[in-house]
Amino acid sequence: MYALRLTDDDRKLIEPTWLSRAEAVHRELRPQLAADYAAQMAGIFADGGEMVVAIEGEAVLGVAVYRCYRDTFSGTKFYVDDLVTTEAQRSRGAGKLLLDWLQQDARRRGASNFILDSGTQRERAHRFYFREGLGIACFNFCKPLSND
Repeated sequence: MYALRLTDDDRKLIEPTWLSRAEAVHRELRPQLAADYAAQMAGIFADGGEMVVAIEGEAVLGVAVYRCYRDTFSGTKFYVDDLVTTEAQRSRGAGKLLLDWLQQDARRRGASNFILDSGTQRERAHRFYFREGLGIACFNFCKPLSND
């Protein structure tokens, strides 16, 4: 099993075949993704997102979408939008592989903080994050906005 980056440092897609293979795993976390997955991800990449996958043989076992940027609170922040492993292969090391890869890339970029949000219902993921040394640093508040 190994991690394969699907985007380069300029956030350009360099592995379109693997992006296609990642879709089903990504939808396990984000079923609301657009029908045209490739187009939606192209927009995410254009907005600063990047992607890495955990691969074994020809299969994608895990997906991570992330970004690195500066803000006034955290300095250089490495933020993980999505981190998911396929339910069928969970607890085989893909999540840890991706988490370790992401933290190493964050250090490479000089990030001072490694941050991810996790839905309150994802208790199994929370146990994994705690076990891997992540802690709850703040609450994330959300209010859906209408287009009225």
